[in-house]
Amino acid sequence: MTITRAVTVALAGFGGLIGASAATAATTDGPTVAYVRDGVIYSSDGTREVRLTEDEVNGRPRFSPDGARLAYLHNGTVWIMNADGSGKRQVSDRTAGGPSFSPDGSWIAYAALSCTGGPGVYRVSAEGGVSEVLFPASCRDQALPEVAYVMDTAVEEPAPSLVDRLRTDDAVAWSPDGTRIAFRGGECESIADNCLSIGTVATGHERAIDVYGGGGNGTSGFGVVPAWRADGKKVAWTTYTTDGTAVGVTEADTTGANRHRVGAADDREMVYAGARTGVLTAAHQGHSWVTQVNLVTGKRTPLVRGSQPTVLL
Repeated sequence: MTITRAVTVALAGFGGLIGASAATAATTDGPTVAYVRDGVIYSSDGTREVRLTEDEVNGRPRFSPDGARLAYLHNGTVWIMNADGSGKRQVSDRTAGGPSFSPDGSWIAYAALSCTGGPGVYRVSAEGGVSEVLFPASCRDQALPEVAYVMDTAVEEPAPSLVDRLRTDDAVAWSPDGTRIAFRGGECESIADNCLSIGTVATGHERAIDVYGGGGNGTSGFGVVPAWRADGKKVAWTTYTTDGTAVGVTEADTTGANRHRVGAADDREMVYAGARTGVLTAAHQGHSWVTQVNLVTGKRTPLVRGSQPTVLL
C-alpha cells in the first residue's frame, strides 16, 4: 500500500547542506528517482531529497544500470557524476542531447550534430575520451565535425513554451539488450518534418517508428524523449501534434505498432519503473511534478516537484 504525506525536506548533498532553501515533496514507497528543478539535479528516495548539482545549468539525468552514477547535461555537454553528487567530470564537450548509458555501463550515447549537418548519435566511453559516430551510419568513416563553441551574448529572450522546449529535445535511449538506440530524427528526416527512429548499433540500420509530415501520417508534430521498458518489448515517448492534441505520452511496440496514449494531457518524459509502472512529468498544483502512474489502472501518485525523471531500478 502506498502512503503519501507532504513533508518538507532540506536540500542536502555533495557532503552537506546546500543553501537554506527547502522543497515540498511526497513521501511514498515509490522508486528512487533523480530529476531536475530550476536547472538543478536532485534525487529522492521517497523520504528525503538530495541536491546533486550546485549550479542551475543541468538537465536530462540518467542513472547507470547499476545505479552508482548519473550521466547528465551540464551547460549543454555530457557529464557524469556519482549518484551522491560527487566525482563530477566532463566526458564530451560537444553540444549534446540527453545521454543514456549502455546496459553494461561502459558507454554513454548522446545526440549531437553529425557530418551531414543534421542530428546524429554518438557514443563515448563512460571514462571520457574520443566520441564515435553511431548514426547516421554514413558518417562512421568520416571525420568528426568540429566542436562548435557558442558565445553567451546575454540577450534576454522570452522563455520558450513547453511545446517549443520539447520540439528539439534530442534525448536518446539505449535498449536494455544493448543492440539498439532510440533517438529523434534519423534518415527519415529526408522525407519527414519530424520523426523518431530506432537504430541498430552493430549495422547502423535505422527504422522510423513515429513520423510527422512530409508524406508520413499527414500531420505535423514531433516524437521525442524515448524510453525502453526493461524487457525491451515496449518503447514510450513524448508526442505532440498540431491538430489540437495536447502533449502526451505514447507507448508502442518497438516497430511503432500497437500504439496508444498513456497517462493524461500534458504528461511527458515517461520512464519505466517496472512493466506496469511509469514515472513521468505531470502538471500538479500549478507546477511540474514527477509522478508515478500505474499503467494498468491509471492511478497517479505525485512524488516530488520537478521534471525529467530517471528511475533507479
